[in-house]
Amino acid sequence: MYVNTKKMAVSGLLMALAVVFIVLSGILDFNTLFFLAAAAFFVGIIIREFGLRYGAAYFIGCLVLGILLAPQKLYCITYAMMGIYVLGIEFLWHYLGKHPQWEKRKRIFQIGKFVIFNVMYLPVLFFFPKLLFAGEIPDTMLFVLIVAGQIALFIYDKAYEYFLIRMWGQVRVKIFGK
Repeated sequence: MYVNTKKMAVSGLLMALAVVFIVLSGILDFNTLFFLAAAAFFVGIIIREFGLRYGAAYFIGCLVLGILLAPQKLYCITYAMMGIYVLGIEFLWHYLGKHPQWEKRKRIFQIGKFVIFNVMYLPVLFFFPKLLFAGEIPDTMLFVLIVAGQIALFIYDKAYEYFLIRMWGQVRVKIFGK
């Protein structure tokens, strides 16, 4: 049986760090979204380094450990949605990479990111608003929340790209030497 020790060590350390971030999101409430987003970014690192299957297994492992260890279990739902978004866009990126003849791959990728986010965000907003907000949400506020979600998607996506390209790119050279 072949075991890649560097792969296991890196993914184990990133999983431990992701779970620490998930736990910290429940302890330090002022940085909840930052910690959850950072934990979800690690899913993207694992996918880029080791592939989609390994990344999906890593994500499931982080989610299970987060549910077991996090003091705020509802924050695990937010982490799960951020991680599923990362899994979805990385899958779409790999899928579009297999079809180089498509001329509008970049546009399809941007639309795909928008669709993946809204398939998760809008049902939660309309059918389970109690997960996001206490009390009743007026219709005018609902429109504001839809627009705010799109702005949050843009910021999250730019932060994810920056993290993966700039920050991980520098750390990756030190770890893998490539």
